Amino acid sequence: MSIVLTPFARARLFPQVPRGNTIQDCTPDAFEQRLNDDPPLKVLPGYAPFCRLHVHRNWTSTRCMAIAITDENRHRLRSGYEARTPAELPVLVRWFEGIDAPVADYLVVILYDRAQLAKEGEAIDADWGVVGCLYTMAPEEIPMAPITMMRNALGVEEGGSGVPLDREAYRRSVEFWERHANWRP
Repeated sequence: MSIVLTPFARARLFPQVPRGNTIQDCTPDAFEQRLNDDPPLKVLPGYAPFCRLHVHRNWTSTRCMAIAITDENRHRLRSGYEARTPAELPVLVRWFEGIDAPVADYLVVILYDRAQLAKEGEAIDADWGVVGCLYTMAPEEIPMAPITMMRNALGVEEGGSGVPLDREAYRRSVEFWERHANWRP
């Protein structure tokens, strides 16, 4: 099985101007090589048949991506409209500012198969392509953000995957993200 970083993931996980809330202490090529050389601790099913998640111990200093919202940190929440790429429509997002998350224990790598990536206009020369990575304390997936689920349901033309909305998964997502937020340095 071969794995490559997609251009979408490369830009988000390894931005040209490094940020503290992306993958640290590793180049994109070294990350890709590690995924191909070291088997995951476990493989989790994804939200659709073309998706799977590979759980790896964090070999970097990358910090957790989500922080619990408490009465003590709620005042640090911010929000704004943003698009992940120039082709996508902006959506409302929220994040913490001025908080450093702990170093993650695990990297949960999100993979799409070659056929799905071709459908989305990202042909790859590998079996699987990295589309994202979760930085977590537990060797488990954290719920996809509700807006990502909606974008996926809108279809490929709107930056999604074309997978219909799963109402129960959406409710679990809302339950998690009502109590957590991403952070930015």
